[in-house]
Amino acid sequence: MRRIMLAGTQSGSGKTTITCAVLQKLVNDGYDVSSFKCGPDYIDPMFHGRVIGTRARNLDSCFCDSNTLNTILYKNKGNISVIEGVMGYYDGAGASGSSWEIACQTATPVILIIDCKGMGQSIGAVMKGFLTFRNPSRIAGFIFNRLPESMVPEAERLCEEMQTAYFGRFPYIKEAQLESRHLGLVTAEEIKDIQKKLALLADAAARYLCMDKIVKIAEQAERPAFQMVMPQPVVHGGRVRIGIARDEAFCFWYEDNLELLRELGCEIVPFSPLWDTHMPDGLDGLILPGGYPELYADKLSANKGFRQELLELLKSEIPTIAECGGFLYLQKSLEDKNGIVYDMVGFLESDGYRTDKLQRFGYVSLKALSDNMLCQKGQTLVAHEFHYWDSTDCGAGFMAEKLSRSLQYACVVADDRLYAGFPHLYFYGNRDAACRFVKCCDVYRKKGNSGAAERRE
Repeated sequence: MRRIMLAGTQSGSGKTTITCAVLQKLVNDGYDVSSFKCGPDYIDPMFHGRVIGTRARNLDSCFCDSNTLNTILYKNKGNISVIEGVMGYYDGAGASGSSWEIACQTATPVILIIDCKGMGQSIGAVMKGFLTFRNPSRIAGFIFNRLPESMVPEAERLCEEMQTAYFGRFPYIKEAQLESRHLGLVTAEEIKDIQKKLALLADAAARYLCMDKIVKIAEQAERPAFQMVMPQPVVHGGRVRIGIARDEAFCFWYEDNLELLRELGCEIVPFSPLWDTHMPDGLDGLILPGGYPELYADKLSANKGFRQELLELLKSEIPTIAECGGFLYLQKSLEDKNGIVYDMVGFLESDGYRTDKLQRFGYVSLKALSDNMLCQKGQTLVAHEFHYWDSTDCGAGFMAEKLSRSLQYACVVADDRLYAGFPHLYFYGNRDAACRFVKCCDVYRKKGNSGAAERRE
């Protein structure tokens, strides 16, 4: 399996821009390309998949063991796979979750991107430091971002001196910069002239990067030793229909989550709280993922008939997972980015409000304080949080503990039919919880509760 990782010395090194350039060039050249993002980021994989057209997934060693990581990698492989790193190459949640750890566990060769702006000979010190900090480093060579053309001979000399490969330089292209928001890239639909920008990036990759060498080093990746993880269906006698909110307001979901649900015996039914006038018929479960509901609070509030149907369905005790933005949507009201408060679904007796700073960020271990839909009392889930908005009641079904430091707090509204809170779940890292959710949906189906049509008659 041909694969390569593009990692950076630090956040802001240019790895996302250069990864997009490489992906678009490979797609233009006719490759069947798969892309992967290290860590829990939703937006980069969404961008790769919807705009560039790759098969896009996440690889996260905080969520998954080595067998699961490699299973995801191999199940979703194309004829070449490109993995984008996260933060700095050796950075993670404490000792785990780094791009380096994932490169080691998947036996993937790495091309490290250095932002050379403002550096001369210090570039060599950075190279040597990253090559020798861990053994093995798995670094096959370097791309030099924002390196002046006059310094190319020196960069090539440094690579030869350190017995590593030169994979090219990448210039700053003002017209091809990709806009960002607090969660990273903005969604693809929001980027002006996106196809023009990607065309410029692909052209730069062809002109300035050693694309043939990149493909060749990808061909040299060895197969790691691992056992495939093969989930089995947990429902029989018909598929469970799970509705998932998918539109501009609710756009943060893991494709791996949906894939696992299908393997467990589910049919995925998308719907839009923004644009649909009715809920889909015959649903046995609901997923309301994260996103940017605060940017669309006026439109969500204006869709009153849909909100009422959803509220009635929730009152029927349909099994529901509502994460972050989905959690905010279920509350009585939501304050938008301009400070205007709008009515929401009203299933929860709390209100979502705007803050001026990041409220929670990072991986958390969630310990159940009582039996609930996803786990028994005392069992744990691993999750991730990143949100600026907050709630007047974040729930008390779980005790969260930060994986990177000693901090605990109560969170999540949880009972035998509901998980609603800010922490995002990755099902491959919480397979037992995913199975329990599907079984709960199956019980709801067999009781004859499925559907929304009868509530419209």
